[in-house]
Amino acid sequence: MMDEKFVRKLLSNMKCGICGCQYDSGNIKILGHREDLWFLSVFCPSCKSQGLVAAVVKAEGRCEILTELTEEERRKLSIPVNSDDVIDVHAFLKDFSGDFSSLFTEK
Repeated sequence: MMDEKFVRKLLSNMKCGICGCQYDSGNIKILGHREDLWFLSVFCPSCKSQGLVAAVVKAEGRCEILTELTEEERRKLSIPVNSDDVIDVHAFLKDFSGDFSSLFTEK
C-alpha cells in the first residue's frame, strides 16, 4: 500500500497551474484514494489559488512522462470553479466505481 507521506512528497514536484510555483508538501492535502487513484487538494501560497488533483500513483512499473501545459491549455482550464461544480463532482464521485474506461464506452 502506498504511504500518504510518500504521495504528498511525490506530488510536491507539481507546479501551480496559475503562477507556475511548485507546491510545498505542507500545502497538499490528501482527500482520499481508491487503489492507485488519489484525490488531493492543493494550495499555492504564492498566488493563493486552490486546486483539486486526481493522480494515479503506482508503486511498481514505469510512469508515463507528462509535459507542462501550454499557455493556451492553461487559459482554457483557468475557468473558476463554483459551488455547483463542486456539488456535481461530489455527486459523481459518490457512486463512481473507479472504472474510467466505462466512462468512454457507449451503453
